[in-house]
Amino acid sequence: MGRYVTVSVKVPVEVRDKLRKYGVKLSELLKRAIYEELRRREVEEVERELKELRHVLKGFSREFVVKALREDRESR
Repeated sequence: MGRYVTVSVKVPVEVRDKLRKYGVKLSELLKRAIYEELRRREVEEVERELKELRHVLKGFSREFVVKALREDRESR
C-alpha cells in the first residue's frame, strides 16, 4: 500500500470538541472505523461465496481436503 488518498469529513464543532476532551484522535478513530468496515464487508463477501460453493464442497470428504492441503503446503 504505497499510495494514499486524503479523505475528509465534516462534523459539528461540538463533536470535535467532545472528542478532544476525551483524548480521542479523530484521524485514528476514522482510520480504524474504515478498516473495520472494510474487513466486515470482505468477510461478508467470502461468506456469500462459500454459501454459493457449499454444494460443490459437499462432494469432497474431509480426508481428501486435508490431504490436498498438506500436499500443497509441502510442495512450496
